[in-house]
Amino acid sequence: MDVVIVESPAKAKTINKYLGKGFKVLASYGHVRDLPSKDGSVLPDQDFAMAWDVDAKSQKRLNEIATAVKGADRLILATDPDREGEAISWHVLEVLNKKKVLKDVEVQRVVFNAITKKSVTEAMEHPRGLDKELIDAYLARRALDYLVGFTLSPVLWRKLPGSRSAGRVQSVALRLICDRELEIEAFRSQEYWTVEADMKTGGGSPFVARLTVLDGKKLDKFDIPDKKSADDIEARIKASRFSVKSVESKPTRRNPNPPFTTSTIQQEASRKLGFSASRTMQVAQRLYEGVEIDGETTGLITYMRTDGVQIAPEAIAQARTVINNEFGEAYLPDAPRVYTTKAKNAQEAHEAIRPTDLSRLPKHAAKYLDDDQRRLYELVWNRTIASQMESVQLERTTIEIEADDAPIGLRATGSVIVFDGFLRLYQEGRDEPDDGEDGGRLPKVARGDKLGLEKVRPEQHFTEPPPRFTEASIVKRMEELGIGRPSTYASTLQTLRDRDYVHMDKNRLVPQDKGRLVTAFLENFFTRYVEYDFTAELEEKLDKVSAGELDWKDLLREFWKEFTVNVAEALELRITEVLDRLNEVLGPHVFPEKEDGSNPRACPSCGNGILSLKVGRFGAFVGCSNYPDCKFTRQLTVGAEGEEQAGDRVLGTDPETGAEVSLKTGRFGPYVERAPLGDDEKPKRSGLPAKMSAADVDLDTALRLLTLPREIGIHPETGKKITAGLGRFGPFVLHDGTYANLKDPEELFDIGLNRAIAVLAEKVIRAEERAGKVLKELGDHPDTGKPVQVREGKYGPYIKHGTTNATLPKSADPAAVTLEEALALVAEKDAKSGKKKPAAKKAAKKPAAEKKPAAKKAPAKKPEKKKAPAKKKAPAKKPAAKARKTDKASELAD
Repeated sequence: MDVVIVESPAKAKTINKYLGKGFKVLASYGHVRDLPSKDGSVLPDQDFAMAWDVDAKSQKRLNEIATAVKGADRLILATDPDREGEAISWHVLEVLNKKKVLKDVEVQRVVFNAITKKSVTEAMEHPRGLDKELIDAYLARRALDYLVGFTLSPVLWRKLPGSRSAGRVQSVALRLICDRELEIEAFRSQEYWTVEADMKTGGGSPFVARLTVLDGKKLDKFDIPDKKSADDIEARIKASRFSVKSVESKPTRRNPNPPFTTSTIQQEASRKLGFSASRTMQVAQRLYEGVEIDGETTGLITYMRTDGVQIAPEAIAQARTVINNEFGEAYLPDAPRVYTTKAKNAQEAHEAIRPTDLSRLPKHAAKYLDDDQRRLYELVWNRTIASQMESVQLERTTIEIEADDAPIGLRATGSVIVFDGFLRLYQEGRDEPDDGEDGGRLPKVARGDKLGLEKVRPEQHFTEPPPRFTEASIVKRMEELGIGRPSTYASTLQTLRDRDYVHMDKNRLVPQDKGRLVTAFLENFFTRYVEYDFTAELEEKLDKVSAGELDWKDLLREFWKEFTVNVAEALELRITEVLDRLNEVLGPHVFPEKEDGSNPRACPSCGNGILSLKVGRFGAFVGCSNYPDCKFTRQLTVGAEGEEQAGDRVLGTDPETGAEVSLKTGRFGPYVERAPLGDDEKPKRSGLPAKMSAADVDLDTALRLLTLPREIGIHPETGKKITAGLGRFGPFVLHDGTYANLKDPEELFDIGLNRAIAVLAEKVIRAEERAGKVLKELGDHPDTGKPVQVREGKYGPYIKHGTTNATLPKSADPAAVTLEEALALVAEKDAKSGKKKPAAKKAAKKPAAEKKPAAKKAPAKKPEKKKAPAKKKAPAKKPAAKARKTDKASELAD
């Protein structure tokens, strides 16, 4: 028996079918070991010794693997064909060696680029050993990320409370986004004009020519600065006669782009499908692992983490056959196209991302795929086929025009597609519109031909700031700079969102105040470690490790020596020094100039205080220098529409109570408040919906917000009330513990009972769909009254009761499970997860009916004092504090 280890259970099931008898394929479920989220997991003083930890789930799987390996003939490590896959194989081997189960067992490593029977069987025929250099590169990268995170982040916590973490790649990516925002804020628009003229030939149609030469000088972009200059030029053109100075026509060719890499598929899926980088990789993973086609699970695309742009010769041959059959011989180039990788720091050169079978057209595969899979498969297929199609043939024409009696020159340009080539199938998307596109076909003219003038059009323009990054454009920029690896871009961007350092606005990455503070701190006190060149050079050194040209521990020693010196210097800083520097650096952002010329740092509350950055338990905010006499605070920045979110203002009086209603701003944003009516009453408050501007809030708006939460009515089936409210994640309706989001905040005030019931029902349906298909209804739980079901899950059938999901043993038949067996599994899962045993539903009602008999035995209350020893359990709370500390530490890793 040969034991094969892959990463995912879906892959294990498929490969087991391909290999047949004599093989047992098991899944590691990704990484089986990791560095514990606590200080001391990497020890620089002990030559960078690394302490690996195995969690409970991984331990169970490793025990299963160890049991299977005992007595096996071969152990075949078949994890993914990249650095991470090599590392997983190494981890598995290390654990099995420690368990001493590999005696007389031959160990081999195989890799395949696609999950197809042919690829898998061919890989099995060409085994190799583990790649030591790739493993060293993994260890170096993992140690670096850990040391930076667990050394730099505590400095942030001490000097800049409220910050979450810093990271080797994460912080540099954040700097890119923040630097772009600084460019936008510093941008000052400049006016410029262009002049176009509609020209015509004797019998031809009009065409457009642009002014390019004036008074014998070639015009630059800003040479026509205002309307007066443009009007003067317009008059001169109208007074002139024009003829053709020269005509130049030349054929050009446009070649297709290469097949997808990890980076380019993320960029194109963002532009064309609106997918985030992480969503793209998730869908691509499912296509790679395969879907069931004609009773057999088949991988549809090759491995999706790759820098390579080349594809296998047999795939090229298949692509050429498809092109000939689907588009005709005219679209087939004379020779196959060969692509080479140009990306900076490209490594691990596997094939590009392509369909495993190019004859499987998107229209044929569609019936086996969900919508996301269908769209991404079509994108990959189109790009791969287009990469082997004939070039686009164009004819570009340039007509130079001159005035007969004045030094004025105009130019008309046009391009015509003579043969559409690969454009018949595919055209790459763009992040920004291309203003340099040539016009269409121009009329046939010859040198010396006289031209008529129909109309002159001066047009005003203003320069625009650079655009914010999209996920596609920042991935492209990171790849250009050599920052990080394409396989990590998705997780890096997700980390920035999870830390609340950036947010998405109209598909653009916008830095949050927290992110700008962290970037400003790192740029001023850890400059070297957020420099683009330094980060790229470090990536090059890591690539040298993977190539066997540099020892990984030498790399760590060199880095650590300089890094610790920088950290020690930062720890000596006082918080006041940090705030003074940040006040200076972020001043234009936090305190923008006012239109009336008044001091932007003047306190709007007390009038004579000066505003500056402060730090508190929850992070940085703006406060008054006259604290505690003046307790004015606000968030760091101005609002979305430019208004400053500062200064409380009275909106009016509540007509029902006579209480004053105000708009106020705290460190978490603007809110409305109704003053308390009595000394013992608390003020009524409500936050603002996410897209509501503080400047737009008036008394009527505030009074409506203060009615929340609002009771909508009683649910006819449960008899429980339904309410509408505004929460952390936006507007919602609530019924019996179920929250359902509302898209429009206005619905909070006018949503009716029927609409609310429908919204809640849709939420339940979506939850049911995520939970999986119900295979069997077992009945209601005797204690809670909630249904107990057997459901179909991603990793096999399971028992569902409320929020408890209990896995069915592999040996159990889902159709034969009884309610009693299911209750035992649910109780076991609840006990493991620390859930309390559900109270009996009927028992809760009995005390009311038996109240009198219980009262007669009043003396029986005395023994309750014996419960006092239960207080000895108090020390058990200590580990909870440790757990919280661990949770905080877990935020450090990139």
